[in-house]
Parts: sequence; structure tokens; C-alpha cells
Amino acid sequence: MRAAAQVLHEQGVERTTLADIANAAGVQVGNVYYYFKTKDELVRAALAEHSARLDALTARLDERPDPLDRLKGLVEAWVGERDTAARYGCPTGTLAAELDKRADGTLDQAAGDTIRQLLDWAQAQFAALGLADPADLAVTLVAGYQGMSLLTNALRDPGIMTREGDRLLRWLDGLAGPTSAPGRPG
Repeated sequence: MRAAAQVLHEQGVERTTLADIANAAGVQVGNVYYYFKTKDELVRAALAEHSARLDALTARLDERPDPLDRLKGLVEAWVGERDTAARYGCPTGTLAAELDKRADGTLDQAAGDTIRQLLDWAQAQFAALGLADPADLAVTLVAGYQGMSLLTNALRDPGIMTREGDRLLRWLDGLAGPTSAPGRPG
């Protein structure tokens, strides 16, 4: 699944073969065929891997006691992937955009589910901060990420991710306003 996620991110769905994934996984192509009969099954596995990575990231961030610090940690994690974003874009966002072009309409919904997972987590953080319209704030945050990821990739400039990440961090700090305790609305 990790190899599928990596290769599909780097090459896209249409350019990727089962043999490419077998090579990246270090197994014979027959092993890939045994577990995944079609490319669509591999795409589903890649989406499951993206979802699992997001679960792992948010679980680590959830260990932080403050929701603002969790959100800032998310942005910092995104910026930490700036070189990958410059080369390949956002793993889930680019896959969602590519799958949207397909006629069957089922895999693009699965990609949307992973993005929804991120939105729901971010919304819970904004709600925990007691901010109005937490769903809208989550959309703004994730849209900011998708935008900076797209531009970073299109222009092959990791600096965009760094600058826009800093802007998102300042935006988050501004939302919290004056605080009575670190990270707590005053």
C-alpha cells in the first residue's frame, strides 16, 4: 500500500502500472496481482494509505494539549513536506483532481473522503478553541494548504510553501487573539 501511494503520487494514476508498484515495493509483479486485481484496487489502497498517514499525523498532534498548537503543528508538518510538494504536489489533492477526470465517479469520492477526514479534524480543533464558524475556518485552512501545495508544485518552488505556511501560522495566531494562557482565547 505504501508503494502504491508513493508511485501513484509521483507518476499519477494513468502513467502508473502494476509493474511500477511491484518494483517500488521490491516484489514480483505477480504478488501485486495477487492482492490487487485492478489499478482501481491499487488506487483504493493508496487512498487508504493516505488516510492512515493522516490518522497517524493527527494522532500525534492530538497529544498536544492545546488545539491551536495542534493546528499550527499541522501547518508545520505541511511545510516540512515542501520539497515533496514542489516535485509532486499534495498526495491526496493531486490524486483527487486526477480521479475527478475519470467517468466512473467512485474513486474521486473516496479521495474526497480523505480530504473530508482532514476537514473534520481541523473543524474539531477550531471548535475546541471556541471560535465561530469552525467548519468555515477548517475549509479556509485546508484550502490554503491546497493552494500553496498547488503553487509550490506548479512553480517547483518550495519557498512558496514556507512563505504561505508562515502566513497560515500568523492567521491562526490572529484567530486566537489576546490570550490569558498560551494558546487559549482570552
